[in-house]
Amino acid sequence: MIEIPSDLHPDLVPLAFLLGRWTGAGVADFPGAEQCNFGQEVAFTHDGRAFLSYTSHSWVLDEQGHKVRPLESETGYWRIQPDRKVEVVMVRDQGVAEVWYGELADGKPQIDLATDAIARLASAGEYSGGKRLYGYVKGDLMWVGEKATPEVSLRPYMSAQLKKVVDPSEWAKDIKDLPDDGIAFFK
Repeated sequence: MIEIPSDLHPDLVPLAFLLGRWTGAGVADFPGAEQCNFGQEVAFTHDGRAFLSYTSHSWVLDEQGHKVRPLESETGYWRIQPDRKVEVVMVRDQGVAEVWYGELADGKPQIDLATDAIARLASAGEYSGGKRLYGYVKGDLMWVGEKATPEVSLRPYMSAQLKKVVDPSEWAKDIKDLPDDGIAFFK
């Protein structure tokens, strides 16, 4: 179920399906890089202004699903225009800053993005562009990323399926007259 917070900026209602904390796992595979399974935590938040704040942290998983080491992190801001055009500015820990443009699909919670501008530190790896697809499918947030370098044409490099993290304290704040000791609540 998609909830729309009462304090969400009206322009962001079409992006409400992204809101929350999401965790899950995926696969990374790109020529010249380690192929691996990864865990990921993503957060989309808002503060009442006309953008969503975005953070993502991922880590390599071993064969048993335990964290081995950080994989990559990114942070950014998402906006949507009245014509359903989506604008994203993002910075990655590898020393890359990106501007993404895309569109919210008609009639379904799906966003297609492509890079428009990229700036890299001299120490950052080669990178010439990307595409991403985000979709809300049966309550999960799913995404696939494509990447291009001067040596490798645009191709998928990461994808994940994320589940929404539910915080019971969020439910409790709406319950009136909750007992102080918490025990009477269950009687």
